[in-house]
Amino acid sequence: MVSLTVLKKKSYGNILVSNELFRQQYVMYRNPSHKSADRIVNISQPQVRPIVRGKASAKTEFGMKLSLSVVDGWSRVEKMSWNSYNEGCDLITEVKRYRDREGYCPESVHVDKIYRTRANRLWCVAQGIRMSGAPVGRPPKDPEVNADRKRQMRKDEGIRNAVEGKFGQAKRRCGLNRIMAKLVGTSETVVALIIMVMNLQKLIRFIFYALLHVCCHC
Repeated sequence: MVSLTVLKKKSYGNILVSNELFRQQYVMYRNPSHKSADRIVNISQPQVRPIVRGKASAKTEFGMKLSLSVVDGWSRVEKMSWNSYNEGCDLITEVKRYRDREGYCPESVHVDKIYRTRANRLWCVAQGIRMSGAPVGRPPKDPEVNADRKRQMRKDEGIRNAVEGKFGQAKRRCGLNRIMAKLVGTSETVVALIIMVMNLQKLIRFIFYALLHVCCHC
């Protein structure tokens, strides 16, 4: 019998992953079931998990869940996770991190629908933070108040779209959707570098416009 110690590190790792993959498939076959905790779908990248997104183009996606915040146009990575989870649980932690970083809470947070849970709403109210989106309860009967609320909602939605725009920029121009790294640490480093490059591009534009402004007033 040949010892597994003679194998290279990569081959030995693939054998361990394949053994766990077989165990998961066997358990699902015997139950029967189509679900398995920490299900492996890629032998060379065992950290990748199937994430159900419900999109028309792809109901299930494979890759990392990235939580990104945008403040005054500057992007910051808040959380990277290879497991499927509810992002709404991250809001309070991210706002507290902003408070520790800046010394005060933000005036408002502009978030997706998944973040507008009852717990998050109550916490934001207690902290004096306005959350974007339609408030709970019936709309006011006063037409002026109702119109002002709708205008504020449209404005908030426009601000929130900045986050979606950053994801689009990262995918189209910086290759966020074409990461070829295999290891967990390497993949996370590539993602962090992409966000850093986006911030550097903004900084360069800021310096260019500042110099242009100075030259025009000389």
